[in-house]
Amino acid sequence: MLSDPKPFDTPVICPAMTVLPEWIDYNDHLNVAYYGLIFDRSAEAAVDILNLGEAYRRAENKTLVTAECHISYVRELKVGSEVRSSFRLIDADAKSLHVYLELYHADGWLAAAQESVLLHVDLAGPSGPRVVRLADAIQGDIQTMLRYHSSLPPTKYVGRVLGIRRR
Repeated sequence: MLSDPKPFDTPVICPAMTVLPEWIDYNDHLNVAYYGLIFDRSAEAAVDILNLGEAYRRAENKTLVTAECHISYVRELKVGSEVRSSFRLIDADAKSLHVYLELYHADGWLAAAQESVLLHVDLAGPSGPRVVRLADAIQGDIQTMLRYHSSLPPTKYVGRVLGIRRR
């Protein structure tokens, strides 16, 4: 359990990354697949704070998997762009996390936002991987993070419905 709930920022600020040339598509901007890669790597860094990252996977044979996600593309990124994501926990229950990430260019503008639901999965279930409860100590840490992150202002990119808007 987090003995001091201050080792993480509100929101969690993930390590910076650089948009690589091989991530650029024929439209000369970041390919949609690589937004997902950046968000995934950012989320990995954030869930490490909750001790649910790669070390947890190796030790417990349990992990977080993405059940659903939605990315809003706000502004294009070009090769060499320096970017950094922020991560915030929106909601949680005994088996899942609702998370939200924003991807910012080093100049401070928002490039994209991602909202996801992550499930806690036991990879060694008797009949294969299955969704299971998180340990009580981890749930305590999650609730601590959730309390901190619930103080953040709402964003227009959480809870968006996908579809064509008819006027």
